[in-house]
Formats: sequence, C-alpha cells, structure tokens
Amino acid sequence: MTSSNQRSRALVGGVERAGARAMLKAVGYDDDALAKPLIGVANTWTEIGPCNFHLRKLAADVKRGIRAAGGTPFEFNTVSISDGITMGTEGMKGSLISREVIADSIELVAKSNMLDGVVALSACDKTIPGTIMALIRLDLPSLMLYGGTIYPGKLNGRDIDLVNVFEALGQFQAGQISYEELMAVENVACPGPGACGGQFTANTMAMISEILGICPMGMGDVPAEDPEKETVAYQAGELMLDILQRDIRPSQLVTRQSLENSLAAAAATAGSTNSILHCLAFAREAGIDFSLDDIEDISRRTPIIGDMRPTGKYVALDLFKAGGVPILINRLIDGGYMTGDTPTVSGVTLAEACADATETPGQDVVRDFDAAIKDSGGLVVLKGNLAPAGAVVKLKDTPAPLTGPARVFDTEEEAFEAVSNRRIVAGDVVIIRYEGPVGGPGMREMLQITAALYGQGLGGEVGLITDGRFSGGTRGLMIGHCAPEAAVGGPIALLEEGDSITIDVARRLIQVDLSEEELAARRSRWQAPTPNYHKGVMAKYARLVSQADDGAVTGA
Repeated sequence: MTSSNQRSRALVGGVERAGARAMLKAVGYDDDALAKPLIGVANTWTEIGPCNFHLRKLAADVKRGIRAAGGTPFEFNTVSISDGITMGTEGMKGSLISREVIADSIELVAKSNMLDGVVALSACDKTIPGTIMALIRLDLPSLMLYGGTIYPGKLNGRDIDLVNVFEALGQFQAGQISYEELMAVENVACPGPGACGGQFTANTMAMISEILGICPMGMGDVPAEDPEKETVAYQAGELMLDILQRDIRPSQLVTRQSLENSLAAAAATAGSTNSILHCLAFAREAGIDFSLDDIEDISRRTPIIGDMRPTGKYVALDLFKAGGVPILINRLIDGGYMTGDTPTVSGVTLAEACADATETPGQDVVRDFDAAIKDSGGLVVLKGNLAPAGAVVKLKDTPAPLTGPARVFDTEEEAFEAVSNRRIVAGDVVIIRYEGPVGGPGMREMLQITAALYGQGLGGEVGLITDGRFSGGTRGLMIGHCAPEAAVGGPIALLEEGDSITIDVARRLIQVDLSEEELAARRSRWQAPTPNYHKGVMAKYARLVSQADDGAVTGA
C-alpha cells in the first residue's frame, strides 16, 4: 500500500477481498493491475447528439495515459441529455435534472468502489457542471477534461451554428426564406462531434472549469476534432497520477476566489447565464457563501472584452486559434479583474498556468481594455417586485427601458404557439411561467422561442420573462431564472394578461405596475397548481430542488 492507492485497498487489498478480486479478474484485471492506484474514468459518452459522441475515444486515450503513469483505470458511464436536441419538447425538462443525476451517479460509483481518484469526461451543457459537482462532493484527487467545441458549419462562405438553425426556422415561419433554404442551414450547421460552438453554456462552463483549476489549463480549449485532442487526453491520464502524489483535491481549487475569477471571465465574454446557476451550485456543494448579488457586483466591474457569439462575432474555435482561454485570463489578471494566485490541478497557480500562452498576432477575439465592447459585463441581475430574489439576463449593450403589456403563458408550448402564429407584437412582454425548477420541473431552456422571435425581426422589440431559462443563445431582453418561481407562489404567478411590466436594465429593475395591496389580494386567491408529475425522477426532483437563486440543487 502506498499513499496513492490506500483508499482502494479497502476494495481489493488483503486475503478477505479475494471475492472482489476474482470478479475483477473476470473482466481482465490481474494482480499487478489491482495493486496499483485505481482511477475512475467517469464518462458521459452517448451517441444521442454530437457533444459527447467522441468521448468513448477520448476515454481510451485517458486510460492509456493512466496506465503509462502507473495507475489502473476503471471506466464507467453516466447519463447525458442534449439541450439542443430536446429543446422545445417535454424532454428539455430532463436537462437540468440530468445535472443532478450525473453528480449523484459519479459520486455513487466512486464512493462505492473505493476509487483512489477520478478523471471525469464531459462535453455538453449539463455534463460539465454535473461532473464538477460530483468531484467537489467526493473531494478525491481528480480532474475534469472537456471534450471540446464543435467546428462551425459552412454555408455560402460563412460560419454557422445551431442558433442559425433556430433563427432560420423563425425566418421560415415568417415567410422570409423557403423550406429549401431552411434545410440548407439544417444540413450543415453541425458538421461533426463537439459542443455548440459559440460562448453558449458548454464553452462558457469549459472556460470556467479551467479557471477553477479543475480542468488542466489549455486542454479544454482544444476542439473536439482537432488531432491534438488525443494528445491532451493522454496527458490528462498521465497527470492524474501526479495529482494523486501531490494529493490535490477539489476543496483546494473551488474557493470563493476561484468562483469570482470564473464569473469575471463569464462576464468578460458575455457568456451563458447558466454559468450563474452552475457556479451557485458549485458554491453550495463546496459550502461557500456566494450569491446573485456577488455575481452582479463582479459583472458590473468587469468589461466585455471577448467578442463571442451569440452577442458577438466569434466562436470558440476562433478563440482557440487566437491563443485560447489563457490569453483572456492574462488580460483579465493584468487589468486587475482577476487574481492569478489561485491553485490549479496541474500544481501551479492560475497565472503560472497561463504564463506561456502565445497570442496570435492581429487577433481581435479578445480585445484590449481600451477597445472594450462594453465597460461592464454581460451578466446582469435584475430585481424588483416581479423577481425579489433576482432574475438574470445576458446583454452586450444596455437597451432602453421597456414598458409593455404582459402576454401571459403557463407553458412554453403555449408561448411558442403564439410566437409561431405571429400573435406577439413589438412592445409586448411575454411571460412564460410554471417552467421553473419545481414547476416544470427542470427549468427548460427556451432558445427555440428566442431564436424564432429574432427570425421574425422582433428580437430587440419585445421582452421575455420566465422562471425557466433563456441562456446560451440569449440576446436582447430575454430574462430567465426569475425567482421565486410561479410554482411556489412567486410574483410571476400573480400576473394577468395586460398587466404593465417594466424592464429597466440600467436601473437593474424588473417590476409589474401593481400596488402591494393588489399583489397581496391576488396572492390570497392563488392556488398552487397540480404537479405535472406524481412519481419518478421528475417528481422526486421537484420535491427536492432549491430555487434558481440558490443554484437549483438537490444534494447540497
């Protein structure tokens, strides 16, 4: 027994563990392999969608690296739900729920099998935070490796991605393009494996994983189909044995300071608002005091310097070619917006991990501060009598205040039907409620609706407010995570058709023009709806989940 394998001796060490060893020998492990540190390779591979499709190959590369460095890999799998595929259907409710299932399942397997350490492979929106949450809970020597971004599709000489498909759908519904033109976009938007290419949830969270220090710096930047991905996967496997020797654990990496650094980077790139939800979840898992107000303060003081889609011009591949996440971090550290002394899984500080970054001459993906896109960050927290606990919006610019009539819908389907049939007009404020953590359950993301409105030319002309999510592809006044949600009696449940709603980003205000007396009267008449599910995973999640401003967690 060594310091690197002492945990797994409870599983395979000693005469009394002969039965366990016999069963493991049945699947190919011998005495030499079982005497080494046992490293779990938690894989989120699936062939349902491109994001995680290639992780089976990456797992093989990781395992080669583990064996070469003197460890024995034990690969196991967990679930993955694709936001892009399930978007607009009841299946989208499972996306955020899957984050909890991923974390629970990895925790269960690693604990039950007394593993000495874990390498977690992730790629899509919820597998990244789900794996990180599991590693925080386990607090074993471990790392997470991101599978990488997809390459952009090409159409008529320009790069396109999944958001272009949804926007083309809106244009088709508005009669602006033909069915053949819609199919031309659909057929090339996603050319192969990898996660959605813009600064949507996957790439925002991958960047955050490197800044937290739990994904080795630079390894997540490498695109899914880049030949270098095999090399970094092998290196991640090798690194795992060094992490064991150094006894580097997530509790050393996920700190208040590393969370602040992470949200600064998300704000500086106008990243997904899901980064707020997931970083709050990390804080809850780690027992760190961290709130929406803290995130708002970080975003207010951090300028946008990353010109990234969907609010900007470039995709993750462009950032990789420009020098990767390290050049963004160096810029933010030099500007005083991020601290460089936080530790990383590689055994060096964040600043040291980025010290050798090479910035491509002439790149303009990451700007200098004197050419900042905006002097405050892209993640904005609004509060008011409609969302006393907060609501979030991603913005590149600060739009003019909007006051308009509430168009109230109790499901995403009702709202999308109204949008599709052109019943939403400029100046409307669309309310989509009972889609929150409890009400949906699962906080469906509604990119289909936002993209359809943009396709119809209404993206900057209407407001949308939901207790579900508008995140990765959000542009304009698309406000999600409204808390407390309708299903628990939040103010959004009290709205009626035609109520006057004001959204004022400059004042960080979201309110309905109703007196406290009228809100109280409506609250006295309100009755909680019958839950959408009475048994199974959906019902269990709804019973356990916290509100969005608390990370929508079930296990912390």
